[in-house]
Amino acid sequence: MSMGAYDEEEHERRERKNSEVDADFDDERTNYQGSIEYDSGESAEELLDQFEQIKSE
Repeated sequence: MSMGAYDEEEHERRERKNSEVDADFDDERTNYQGSIEYDSGESAEELLDQFEQIKSE
């Protein structure tokens, strides 16, 4: 068979593979426990100054 020739068996194999549904996966949601912290105490100007200082290093 030459390159690029139509292969009906390959086409049917791919169609069967694509039509299968994988139902073995766990569909329960994962619950994460923990905490998150953020510091919003700095002003925009202070953050820009800090950025400029880091950029110049």
